Amino acid sequence: MKPFAYVMLAMMVMGLASWAYRENYETRAAIDRVMDLNHDIADLRETLGVLRAEWAYLNRPDRLRELSDMNFDRLGLLPLTPHQFGEIDLISEGMEDDPPIVNSIEVRGTLAPEASQ
Repeated sequence: MKPFAYVMLAMMVMGLASWAYRENYETRAAIDRVMDLNHDIADLRETLGVLRAEWAYLNRPDRLRELSDMNFDRLGLLPLTPHQFGEIDLISEGMEDDPPIVNSIEVRGTLAPEASQ
């Protein structure tokens, strides 16, 4: 009985070693994927920073004013003035009640003509 137990124990040890070997390589592959993703995230953050800087550069008020002046004939853009803004009190919130019905009509009959039989 002892030889059978030794063989079973040896097979269990080899099975566990095989499992540990596979898990080790799967873990290393997962770590590599995480490192690649972190690298991609860093690249995208850098790109986002560059794009934000370009957006800020392109939206400078003096640059936009020059472009507006150069293309005034096509666009017709004018600077904003204070009288173009309204007050919050001027905004209506809708009607409180339904409007009254005027000139009501009484309707009789069917909606669709009946087929002749």
